[in-house]
Amino acid sequence: MASANMKDIKRRIKSVKSTMQITKAMELVASSKLRKARDRADSAKLFFDALYDTMWEITAENSTFKSIYFANREVKTVMFVVIAGDRGLAGGYNTNLFKIAQKKIDEISDNCEAVIIPIGKKAVDYFAKRKYKVVAKYDSIAEDIRMSSAKEIGSKIMAAFNNGNVDRVELIYTDYVSPLVQEAKHKNIIPLENPSEEKTFKNIQTSYEPSPAELFDMIMPQYIAGVLYGSIADSFASEQAARRIAMENATDNATDMIDNLSLLYNRARQSTITQEITEIVGGASIQK
Repeated sequence: MASANMKDIKRRIKSVKSTMQITKAMELVASSKLRKARDRADSAKLFFDALYDTMWEITAENSTFKSIYFANREVKTVMFVVIAGDRGLAGGYNTNLFKIAQKKIDEISDNCEAVIIPIGKKAVDYFAKRKYKVVAKYDSIAEDIRMSSAKEIGSKIMAAFNNGNVDRVELIYTDYVSPLVQEAKHKNIIPLENPSEEKTFKNIQTSYEPSPAELFDMIMPQYIAGVLYGSIADSFASEQAARRIAMENATDNATDMIDNLSLLYNRARQSTITQEITEIVGGASIQK
């Protein structure tokens, strides 16, 4: 029995070691992708901040400024753009995001219709299983996201809003805070909301050609594309950070398990040796 038990323990140790090699490799891959993703997210943030400031400077200098992108019209249909991961094994990354998405959809379900644009394979699968109205879907684009892809998605959003097919557009994504902290977030992107009172702009009188409203509407597609690009880049960085942490924890757990199994194996082996010595000594005593 002891011999059979030792074989089982040895088999389990081998299995756990194989798993640990996989988790360690995935941790290293996620760490490598994270560095590139962080650089891309930081670059996108600089572009977005500059574009954001330009747009609000246009509105701040014109007290009579009007645009359909500020209008508070009756909300009958809400579009949710939900950015999730393309793969699992990332801890609570996707789960936390879907909790917020589901909560926001449930909040408007009694009075409004919800339409979805899922980005990421996990988001596509999630909403397909729940029979939501999906107007467009994108998977496996986050790792190599380009501004052209963000503009394509943004143009569909803008067209739906301009044509009156949707009355509000909301974005749900994961914000990369640090390698250890990623926060699932929600924001309204159309209609635009006024910047916080803490945000101030220089009092510069600028002459715009064409009119400020026309210029603003021309910049708006770039703004939406910038928001999408930055959010997708942020979400991808968050996914890699979450996966790195999950795989690091899995590797540590595997190491602890191997240590415990090795201890059990050594005890079983010692027990077998002791039993064999006892049997030998007992047999010798009988022969005398």
